[in-house]
Amino acid sequence: MSKKELRKKYAQLRKTLTSDQVEEYSLQIANQALKLDIWEYSNYHIFLPIERHNEVDTEYLLHILQGKDKNIIISKSNFDDFSMSHYLLTDQTKIINNEYGIPEPHEEGIRITDQQLDVVFVPLLAVDKFGNRVGYGKGFYDRFLKKCKPGILKVGLSFFEPLNNKIDVNDEDIKLDYIVTNQNAFKVVSNLI
Repeated sequence: MSKKELRKKYAQLRKTLTSDQVEEYSLQIANQALKLDIWEYSNYHIFLPIERHNEVDTEYLLHILQGKDKNIIISKSNFDDFSMSHYLLTDQTKIINNEYGIPEPHEEGIRITDQQLDVVFVPLLAVDKFGNRVGYGKGFYDRFLKKCKPGILKVGLSFFEPLNNKIDVNDEDIKLDYIVTNQNAFKVVSNLI
């Protein structure tokens, strides 16, 4: 299947999930993520879910990060150049939905650079077992991850198990290091192609 076909298929599959399923699976994903060896770092970038797209609810991961006293970083999207700017999430941070339904910090606060990040939780529609992902097709995360320091850990969160067949990729695509679903959490084996 092409990326376009996968995008359509998995967006449709996600639409079939009830709000109870989204909540239950999101909690299971957070619990599965605890099995990974990613918790010794300081700066964790997390996405806030677009509710109308039934994205993984990262509230449970936020609670884990807060409980571990980690720095939590969220982004603001720029649709003019498809870039993202990052801000430390604090008690004073006001979150509002932008015109695309993406929850973002309303007023700019403490700015965090791409290079300061240690771990990034990455949204996706579909993923293969090799760490190749399909997102919404705008390239926000691929552009952002290219700017991060070498060795940054990229953790994909999905309601669906990874595909066995390799997703067709191009030079702009950045592979994930870990994949977490409601049933599994594992490190991607890089020598699998």
